[in-house]
Amino acid sequence: MTANKEHKNKSDTVWWSILLGLPLIGIIAINLPQYLPEISEQIFNKSSAKLNAKYRYQFSESLPNNPNQKQAIEQEIAFYQQRLTVDSRSGLNRAGLAGAYLKMARTTGEGSWFLLAEQAAQRSIADLPFNNQGALLVLARIAEAKHDFPTALRFAKQVGFDNEDAIALSVTSHLATGNLSEANKSAEALVNRIPNLGSLTLRALVREAQGRDAEVLEDFRQAMAAEEPGEVAGSARARSLLGRFYARRGQLQQAKALFLEALRLVPRYPLALIYLGDLAARSGNYREAEGYYSKVSAYAGGAATAFNFAIDRGMARVKELQGDAIAADRLRDKAEAGLRQELAAGGFGHRRDLASLLLERGRSRDVAEALALMQEEVKVRKDAATLDTLAWALAAAGKWQEADRAIAQVVRSGFRDAGMFYRAGAIARTLGKDAESRAYLQKAKEIDPTFDTRSGKYLGLGNLEF
Repeated sequence: MTANKEHKNKSDTVWWSILLGLPLIGIIAINLPQYLPEISEQIFNKSSAKLNAKYRYQFSESLPNNPNQKQAIEQEIAFYQQRLTVDSRSGLNRAGLAGAYLKMARTTGEGSWFLLAEQAAQRSIADLPFNNQGALLVLARIAEAKHDFPTALRFAKQVGFDNEDAIALSVTSHLATGNLSEANKSAEALVNRIPNLGSLTLRALVREAQGRDAEVLEDFRQAMAAEEPGEVAGSARARSLLGRFYARRGQLQQAKALFLEALRLVPRYPLALIYLGDLAARSGNYREAEGYYSKVSAYAGGAATAFNFAIDRGMARVKELQGDAIAADRLRDKAEAGLRQELAAGGFGHRRDLASLLLERGRSRDVAEALALMQEEVKVRKDAATLDTLAWALAAAGKWQEADRAIAQVVRSGFRDAGMFYRAGAIARTLGKDAESRAYLQKAKEIDPTFDTRSGKYLGLGNLEF
């Protein structure tokens, strides 16, 4: 293997760990077409005027020739399957096949590929019990996707923390469990070893969780300066995550420009489309929001994917804000059915997603179940979003003191999110802590000057007045 190939493989492995470690749905591109020059140019024209030059993709001339990612992975799968017809007991080839299945799972968002990846990795280890890092890393990533973080860390430790991918798994697992000091330590080690697009983006996410805004922006700047031609999925993801950061700070035009730039790189990129839908809905542009959400569903071709919940929930919020309660309930019913099916199968369904959906419906009969779900979830995951949802469930159940303690953990972490401070303000006001409530609401406006009562209502936070 050449030095260039070795560098590319390191970049790939670090990047796939980043994809699996994030809540939403890590979670990435689906059935991508050939990148048509005219589509790319059209999107670029929309975004270029408002996009900061340092965030613009440097290798635009290469975009028209980018291959279809799904087709490329299908070729990789076929390659390993053919090799296994010659030697069915080859642990290394089976590990390569497991890795290709995992790539397809992340690309399409379809859970069946995760199962195939897990089965192939387990068989690979049975055939090659020693020095089988590739299969161990696949199992670690799948464990992390299932929120089994101790198992993910155990597999990563078996691989050894001299491996960049194992270090990245340590970062994302510690980030999810709320162990920010360990996440930061691992992120620093990773950047020191390989300061590329993936590692710098990952460190930016850790710093965002700590509320270190200036360093977050510097990491994203360095990440995009370090990107290489051909890394379009990673480049699109970095811009989507940076766009989310700007959206949380009320810089909506910059956020939208970044999402559109991500779509210029990967025209059907679901993360960017979902964020654009959220942004449009929050701004009251409901038809535009529906258009973005619908594109994600259309590109999935009707298949069940990891993006379904975000799409159905976003569409339900839009319908509710438009006054169509029947359509909103129908969409939430659909999302609930899908989440329950996944949870019953022991797969990749998230308790937090189901709990937040139940709470958003506002039905008293759902509160006890939502709280039980979050009390289980917080045993394995303690990131800001999980603690915030736990506080929401506790508040809905009338356990205001416990809700106050839960939201206080998020405040202490340093995480800066207007919606979270808005919820903290509502809880404090209910407890009669008026001065504290005003301080929280002031903090929400400081973080995001555009945040208002409609924003809170869209996020399911109620109608607290500023």
